[in-house]
Order: sequence, then C-alpha cells, then structure tokens
Amino acid sequence: MSHPLVAIQVGSISFVDEGVDAVLDCFQEKGAVNALYLANFTHTRGTGGRQVPGHPLPDHGAQDYDHDWIGGNYGPGRPEYYRRTLVDPAAAAAPEHPGFPFLEEVVPKAKAREMKVYCWMEESSYGPQVRRIPGFHHCLEIDAVGRKTGLPCFNNPDYRHWHFGMIEDVIQAYPVDGVAWCSERNGPLQNVLMKWGAGAALTCFCEHCRAAGREQGIDVARARAGMLALEELAAATERPRDGWFVTFWRLLLRYPEILAWENLWHESQNQLFKEMYGLIKAINPEVRFGWHIMHLNSFSPFYRATQDIAAFTRYADFIKLVAYNNCAGPRFHDHLQYLHKLFFADSTAERTYRLVYDLLGIDEGPLEEITAKGWSADYVRRETERALAAVREAGGQTEIHPGIDVDIPTGPGKKQTQPEDVFAAVTAALEAGAQGVVLSRKYSEMRLANLAAAGDAVRRWQAGS
Repeated sequence: MSHPLVAIQVGSISFVDEGVDAVLDCFQEKGAVNALYLANFTHTRGTGGRQVPGHPLPDHGAQDYDHDWIGGNYGPGRPEYYRRTLVDPAAAAAPEHPGFPFLEEVVPKAKAREMKVYCWMEESSYGPQVRRIPGFHHCLEIDAVGRKTGLPCFNNPDYRHWHFGMIEDVIQAYPVDGVAWCSERNGPLQNVLMKWGAGAALTCFCEHCRAAGREQGIDVARARAGMLALEELAAATERPRDGWFVTFWRLLLRYPEILAWENLWHESQNQLFKEMYGLIKAINPEVRFGWHIMHLNSFSPFYRATQDIAAFTRYADFIKLVAYNNCAGPRFHDHLQYLHKLFFADSTAERTYRLVYDLLGIDEGPLEEITAKGWSADYVRRETERALAAVREAGGQTEIHPGIDVDIPTGPGKKQTQPEDVFAAVTAALEAGAQGVVLSRKYSEMRLANLAAAGDAVRRWQAGS
C-alpha cells in the first residue's frame, strides 16, 4: 500500500478554538492527514486567522469572525538569530493568544501521532501589518523613479537575514520535518500586466539590485528608462496609433533591458530559495525544503515562463504546486480581464480565452460558464503530470505535492466547493503520480464534509494501489 503525504494547512487559531487533540483527531479520522503545514509566519487571511470576514463560516470552530486578527511570527523569535537584520523580531511576533505557544503545543503532539510537521512560512509581503514592523522600511524595493515601494526586496540584506533568522530559529528549536515557503509575487513586467496603470511596481532599483544587474551585464540606466517608458504606456488612456500589442512589443524591442530586468527580479527570488535550501541543509540535512508555486502559474503564460520546475530540482525537495480547480474558474476569468488591459487590449476576452488555454495546455469550459462551474479535476491531473515530467526531464528527485482547493472562498454566484469536487481532485493528483497533496488554503475555512471527501479519496486510492 502506498502512503502519500497528505498535508493540511492550518493556523494557530484552529487549535486555540477547538483544542489541539480534537483538531488532530479530526485531521486523521476525517481527512487521512499525516502531515501539517503549520502557519507559523503569516500576515495574510489566506493562511492565518479564522474564515475571511464576509464569507460563510465553516461547521466547526468559533462561530465568529476575528476582525482584529493581525498575524506575524508564531515561532520563538529569539533575538540571537536576528543579529544581522534591522527588522525587530520582537515587534514581528504575532499578538494573538500570547498564552498559547503554537509550535510548542502542537509539534510534540503531532510527532507522537507520527505526523510530519512543516513550518508554513507565508512571506506576506502584501499584508499591511508587516509594514508596521520597526526596521521593515529598510527592506523595501525602490522603483524606477527612485521611490520606496510597499514591498520588500529579495536582494536586500536586512530582508534576507530576517527570513534566514526565522528559519534557523524555528528548526533549531523544534524537530520539524520541513520548511514550506510561500512568496506570491510578480516581477515588474507582470505587475504592469496584472495591475495596468501608473503606480504598478516597476522594481527594483535599489543599490543591491543595481549591483546585481551590473554584474549580469545589464545597462541599468537603459533598464530604468525602459521601465519609465513602460509606465508611460501603462498610463495611456487612448489606444495607440498602432494598437496596444504592437506598441507594447515595439517597446520591448527598443528596450530589451526590460526583459533582462524582469528576469533579474525572478532570479533574485530564486537565489533566495537556493540560499534557504543551503541554510537548512547546513543545519540539518534531514529537514526538507520546498515552496508554493502560486495559482497565477495556471493563468499566465508570462508567469509560467519564469517557473522552470526542471531547474528547481537542484534546490527543492518538494514543490507545492497550486492546482485549485474550483476557484480556478472565477480566478481565470478575472485574470483574463487584466490581460485585456494591455497585452490583449486590441481584442476581447471572449475571443482570446481559447488562445490562452492553448498556450497553457488548459482544456476547460467556455468563458461564460467557468465562473459558476470552476475547472475540472482533469486540470489537477494535467498540472501534476506536467510538473512530474519536468522533474523526470531534469533527472531530479523533487516531489510534487499539488495544492487541493477545499472551500477556498469565491463569492456569490461563483463556484462553491462540494465533496465530490474534493474527492475527484485528490484522486486525480494521486493517479497522476503525485507523491502527496496539500489540502488548502486553511482548515479554518474548510467544511468537514469536504475534508472527509479528501480522506475518502486517499483511502480509496490506497486500497486500489
């Protein structure tokens, strides 16, 4: 009988509201869960706190929203691990339920049940609370104009050493099995394609990124000039003489440094992953490291081009590949509207959605139906097979753990998760060859029937394997 990793993402509030033993019992009995993604650093509602306010509360836990939730570091925060950063670790500590030491309470009980424990660290770069941490402003990206932005820079030493410190702090303190990192961010070009307008973050031109660019032979002055020209195009209110696509492409031809700077941004993120991997292996080679590839990977050919899983096999023990099929319909529909603000602005979503499907190897329903119906479990199967093929191509050992949509909030009139959806998605991932699945996004938004459907799928698959 095969025993895939069956992980669930869960924050501290669930254990406070329902009790540690009761939650672990529920996970094992209903969901066949054998691994925990403990959200020990998060400022985002996608991984921390109770249900997102305004969405239906699940059938367990406190029946109330935690409107005052802030989040932060639920780990030890010992100052000796943060001496190389100006970010104050004490101020980064999560203020919620100080009498409940999250990892200290949960890790030993999970290990006693032979459950794997992963530290789930969500960069939370978009969270407003993270910007209020003393010293965080030293970490911010600089845009092409020279202004500080609201997001941190991957090349900034203070930011890097803050995260290195958090990782070392927690794996030195607790017998965790792995670290799963999450960074849902785009490079400057994708920011324009996603947000489309003056104010998109055309970054980063801090001293550290400028030095990295020069080391790669990029003309920094031309890269900045290209970004400023891109910002000017983004601010245009009338269709250019030759159309949006032609004008955009002409700009890339005139300033190839735009693409070079986009690549520099992504390679800077990858370098951080490489160093996290090396840090963890230096401390304890048995602790595993991997990260979450966000849902945009399924919607944008531009973003997917930056996510080379074959290359990642050299510094990832596992990849949590987002394959959220239920909310994929509404999300793809919304993303297509962004693409039509620039790249496809000369046409309409109704004409181009099939082209985007083809570019991404997606075969789902008509645009007018997917918001209400979502995407199929076959999408989960295809994405899993594609990722596994990349690992084989590289001759690597990286495991692929698809993220499974269990009640991710959408909205009125949009696809809502049902037990049969979860059963089909988990089955599709395992039949495709995934070494595990990650039930997502957080237990505090999941209905118990849908969690049980995941467990049913795992047990049915094990019985037949």
